[in-house]
Amino acid sequence: MSHMSEQTIAAPIDDPQELERGFTRYQSVLIALLAFTQFTIILDFIIMSPLGAILMPALNITAAQFGVAVSAYAFSAGLAGILAAGFADRFDRKRLLLFFYAGFTLGTLLCALAPNYHVLLMGRIVTGLFGGVIGSVVLAIVTDLFALHLRGRVMGFVQTAFAASQVLGIPAGLFLANHWNWHIAFFAIVGLSIAAMVVIAFMMQPVDAHLRLKPDHNPFHHLIATIGQPRYTLAFLVTTLLATGGFMLMPFGSAFTVHNLGIDIVHLPTIYLVTGLFTIAIGPLVGRASDAFGKYPTFVFGSAVSVTMVLIYTHLGQVSLTTAIVVNVLMFVGIFSRMIPSQALMSAIPDPSQRGSFSAISASVQQLSGGLGSVFAAAIIAENADGSLLHFERIGYVVVTTSIISVIAMYFVQRSVAKRAGRRVV
Repeated sequence: MSHMSEQTIAAPIDDPQELERGFTRYQSVLIALLAFTQFTIILDFIIMSPLGAILMPALNITAAQFGVAVSAYAFSAGLAGILAAGFADRFDRKRLLLFFYAGFTLGTLLCALAPNYHVLLMGRIVTGLFGGVIGSVVLAIVTDLFALHLRGRVMGFVQTAFAASQVLGIPAGLFLANHWNWHIAFFAIVGLSIAAMVVIAFMMQPVDAHLRLKPDHNPFHHLIATIGQPRYTLAFLVTTLLATGGFMLMPFGSAFTVHNLGIDIVHLPTIYLVTGLFTIAIGPLVGRASDAFGKYPTFVFGSAVSVTMVLIYTHLGQVSLTTAIVVNVLMFVGIFSRMIPSQALMSAIPDPSQRGSFSAISASVQQLSGGLGSVFAAAIIAENADGSLLHFERIGYVVVTTSIISVIAMYFVQRSVAKRAGRRVV
């Protein structure tokens, strides 16, 4: 039963002709809703980076302490993914989404109310425990409701949430933090999350077709069965490699831009705004390309671009605002061009009865790897008296190495998927 064909539960509410023409109205609304959900989750995480230049002096903390606050989210999210994996296929995915979204909102509220570093750290832990699982639930929903040949497009739209958080969220968060205080930025995320939960509750249909596949009712057995599946191991390795690189660069991006590149903090929102606008346009195009030309070839292209731009970015000195924007834009084009096809390809790996647990474990691996990456990055870099970062280029070398290995590993992942699907290229 666990090996039931993927098409058995993919897009259960649509006929094949409609799928070929495009998305139905409900599917379009659902994609937008899932993208907005991702927007709030991603914004809550990545806003810590641009707020770093404000938070560190405001709370009188060091770069190492700030790195701990960032990685605390990742470690708690990693733990939550493992704990949730055994239950991930036993409930309606809509209910799971609402449950974890409510916990995430409460955690973000705790961050907003934090009077000191220790309460903020506790808030990040609670937020990670719930928010870290939401991405895996969203991925499982997409996999259940959309056929493989459409998932590149769907992921392209859903992942624009990352870009939208740069265009709308980060500049708005920095504006609120600069004109009032950093607490307001988290209060704004709480408001957006409550609005999203209301819409999900009333507009989203149940996602429970997977329950007919009768997954193992013993959560521990279900978890072990998923972890012990040999063909999942390589996928988890690729996830580890991809997450390590991203988490190493991101937390210190704003501090590097301000203190090393010489960009005034007032202009930080401009960099995020322009970069986000480009990636919003690029996301859907990358999704279409991955469906049209193959997910692995698109991933290779994205990896080549990101490797090149990471090497350039981490070796920059004092530059103009225009140069900083161009480098950031090209780097994120590369990141998106590997993130979207990799997620679409990974979604084809698990059996239908294990999609929830596979996604939860994958998210856990991603967060734990990212948390270790943040700690490792904090150990590599040092801080000068003027706030500039030393040895940042060494982080770039690590990211490049993991990217190259991930290209090789992903080749074998796509071969496995293609073999099961009876195709040459996916």
